[in-house]
Amino acid sequence: MIRVLICDDQWIVCEGLELILGHDPEIEVVALASDGVDALVKVRNTQPDVVLMDLKMPEMNGVQATRKIKAEFPEVKVIVLTTFGDDEWVFDAVRAGAVGYLLKGTPREQLVAAVKGTVAGETYLDPKIAGKLLDAVATQGAPTADSALLDDLTEREREVLRLLTQGLSNSEIASRLYLSAGTVRNYVSSILTKLDVADRTQAAVLALRHGLR
Repeated sequence: MIRVLICDDQWIVCEGLELILGHDPEIEVVALASDGVDALVKVRNTQPDVVLMDLKMPEMNGVQATRKIKAEFPEVKVIVLTTFGDDEWVFDAVRAGAVGYLLKGTPREQLVAAVKGTVAGETYLDPKIAGKLLDAVATQGAPTADSALLDDLTEREREVLRLLTQGLSNSEIASRLYLSAGTVRNYVSSILTKLDVADRTQAAVLALRHGLR
């Protein structure tokens, strides 16, 4: 069972997401939180696998909450739920440790798939957010990295990484490149090792920063 905590300052959003996720037999919504402070307390109390995190909230915003949750509970996966008005915060959420970025209004099936896929190690990035992330990397800068690292990738690994930066899941990349999902997982693992990053999101940021798209 995948344990999920939902954090949003609009209670109707929390209840709507709870209703959507609660219909899946593999997902249990263990808590609802109204801001980052509330979320941190409830993460401590409920030990969720995934947190669905709004960005702009009172008391403690989603970026701050994500940073604190990841510092205390690094195994917890944080998926940001954002709106067009919040997009400028996405890059800060990357650096805080969020591993998925979805727009509010994401179809039910995609939301459920994102929760399950994130637990399985995949990253979900809405294509519209990917564009904003690229803009943020270009204008705000990012933690320094050696651009020569990309030179160590094989051509196939570069293809996989390019699709990863577009927000595609392993299964979608496999379909696009006519590979098995297991082969794609192996490529992703190799990419993370060669780029010396901890997860797919960091790999995507590095790739976008150096123009691989």
